[in-house]
Amino acid sequence: MFGDQALALIVESKRSSQTDTLYKYNDQLVRNVQLEIRTLQSDLQKTVGPDINALTPSQQVLCASTMYHIAIRRNKRCLLAYHAHRLERLKHLYWSVGGALPHILTDPEIRSKLSPHEVDFLRSYNASVSDIRNEVLDVLDLAQGISVPPKDMRVNVVVVRECGTVQTESGTFAFKLGQRYQAARSHVEHLIVQGYLEVVP
Repeated sequence: MFGDQALALIVESKRSSQTDTLYKYNDQLVRNVQLEIRTLQSDLQKTVGPDINALTPSQQVLCASTMYHIAIRRNKRCLLAYHAHRLERLKHLYWSVGGALPHILTDPEIRSKLSPHEVDFLRSYNASVSDIRNEVLDVLDLAQGISVPPKDMRVNVVVVRECGTVQTESGTFAFKLGQRYQAARSHVEHLIVQGYLEVVP
């Protein structure tokens, strides 16, 4: 029946979301849905063919063409939803490893689940993120795991774990346990994330 294979793609996407896993790209099912779309388009053209120039097509032609058109649009929406879901999963995977693309592409378990187009997407996504990261690296490292966005460029911190002397772009800091310091957030962000420093008001 029309749309059964497209519905199977949606069910697979939903299952992937519920289990929080990335399934292998279902190339065969995607190709079957594309073939069904082409078949429906061919059937639509055959149905409309004789009445293409008629000002008022017959009731049978209107009903049949509407059914074909709705089935084609539904299959296309299902394909788009399947691929959009996979791209969101890939972006989530990319950020969960701190934007380390080689880590994703060298893992045979993950790589076997990706289509060649998805590998190309990850590479271009990584290139775009790298371009943006290079522009703002002096202010913020996008790959750092920050749950709350910074409000100020400079931040007051207190040393909660001994980390010794640290060389930053703004100079050398001799961090002592319990002492408070003010520094540019971008210079000490890695120490905050690692738990050596804590932001204080």
